[in-house]
Amino acid sequence: MDLVERFINYTKFDTQSSEESTSVPSTAKQLEFAKYLKKELEDEGLSDVEMDDMGYIYATLKSNTKKKTPTIGFISHMDASPDASGKDVKARVIKNYDGNDIELSPGIISSVET
Repeated sequence: MDLVERFINYTKFDTQSSEESTSVPSTAKQLEFAKYLKKELEDEGLSDVEMDDMGYIYATLKSNTKKKTPTIGFISHMDASPDASGKDVKARVIKNYDGNDIELSPGIISSVET
C-alpha cells in the first residue's frame, strides 16, 4: 500500500470526538483506530510497539545507518473534530488542482475565499 492509499484508508475510520465524553479517548471508535495503527506499525517491522489504555501509541524505528544521528519523535492526534461527522468519509485525490473552489459534496464547497 503506498502512502496516499494508506492515508485514504485512515480517513475511512470515524474518529469524531465527543465533547460530552469524560473518557480518553473520547470515543471507542478512536481506540479502535489506535489498535489498527498499532498493528500496522508492528506489521511494518517497528519495534517496542506499545499502546496504553488511553490509546497513545509508542514505537521505535531503528536507524538504518551506522552514523551517529539525532533521535526524533513524531506526534499526532487520531481524533477528528466534533463539529463534523467522521462517518462515511469518502476522501479523494484531486490531481492537477487548478486553484479554484472544490465541491466536496453537493452544496458543500471548500472555497479559496475563506
